[in-house]
Amino acid sequence: MSEMRSGESIQALIDNVETVIIGKTDVVRLAVAALLAGGHILIEDIPGVGKTMLARALAKSLDCTFKRIQFTPDLLPADVTGISVYNQSSGEFEFRPGPVFANIVLVDEINRATPKSQASLLECMEEFQVTADGVTHPLPNPFFVIATENPIEYEGTYRLPEAQLDRFLGRISLGYPSPTDEVAMLSKQMVQHPIELVEPVLTPAELVELQQQVRRIHLDDSLKEYMVNLSRATREDATVELGASPRGSIALMRLSQALAAVCQRDYVIPDDIKHVAYPALGHRIILSADVAFQGTTSREVVEQVLARVPVPLGQ
Repeated sequence: MSEMRSGESIQALIDNVETVIIGKTDVVRLAVAALLAGGHILIEDIPGVGKTMLARALAKSLDCTFKRIQFTPDLLPADVTGISVYNQSSGEFEFRPGPVFANIVLVDEINRATPKSQASLLECMEEFQVTADGVTHPLPNPFFVIATENPIEYEGTYRLPEAQLDRFLGRISLGYPSPTDEVAMLSKQMVQHPIELVEPVLTPAELVELQQQVRRIHLDDSLKEYMVNLSRATREDATVELGASPRGSIALMRLSQALAAVCQRDYVIPDDIKHVAYPALGHRIILSADVAFQGTTSREVVEQVLARVPVPLGQ
C-alpha cells in the first residue's frame, strides 16, 4: 500500500467512525492511532457518553471478526479464553476457543469481573496467545482489545491491577458532547442509530499492512531520549509512588508514530509525543496516598512533567 493510499485509508476509517461518534475527533484519532500501533485501549468514562459505540464503530469499520464480552462478577477465565472438552468419539480433549479469539474484542465494563477473570486477558494482550492445558493457541492477526470502564460506580466493581493497566497502550475518555453536537446526535438517531449504517472500509490484511508501515515511521534519536526522559521524570516525581515503566516509553513511541501516520506524516515531531503523553502514561502512574487525597491527578503530573522536561533542540 502506497503512502498516499495509506493516508486515504486511515482518514476513511476516522471519517467512518465519526458518523457515529460526533464532535470527538481527537478521541477518535487517538483510538485509531492505538489500533494502528498494534496496542489495546481502555476507554474510561461515565455512562452514556458513547464508550461502547466507539468500540462498535471501530469494529464495524473493519472487515474483521468481532466479539463482545460482558464482564460480570460471575465470569470465569474459561468464559473468556476457552476450555478443553473431552471428545468421547476420539478419546481426546479438544480445545473450544472462547470469545477472545476474534480480531476485535470489546471487553465491556472490565472492572466488574473478579481479578482472576481480569488476569485471563494478560497473556492474550501481551503475547497474542492463549495457553490452555499446556498447549499454546495463537490469536488471530490483527488482534485488538477495546475495554470500557466506568470510573464513578464502585459498587460491585474490582479495581484493575497495575499489571493489567500496564498492558493497555493507551487510556482515553470521551466526556460530554457540546450542546451543538448533542443536538446533531439527536437528529441522527431520530429514525435509526447511525451504527447500523456503518460499513467496513479496511480489510484485516490492509490493517496489518498499515500497522507494519507505522513501525517504519522515522523517529529521531533525540526524540527517543525525550520519551525516556518523560517516563523517568514520572518515576522521580515526589508526588508519585510508582511512575511509568519502560513499557510506558514504548507506548509513547508506538502512539506517537501512529499519530504521525494519522496526520499523514512519515516522521514524528515533539507535538506528537506531547499529544499522546497523557493517554500513554496517565494510567501507569500511581500517586502517593496523601497527594491523591488532596485531589492531585495523574493528568496534572503528566502536564508538569511535560512543562519541565526540555524538548530537544532543533525539533
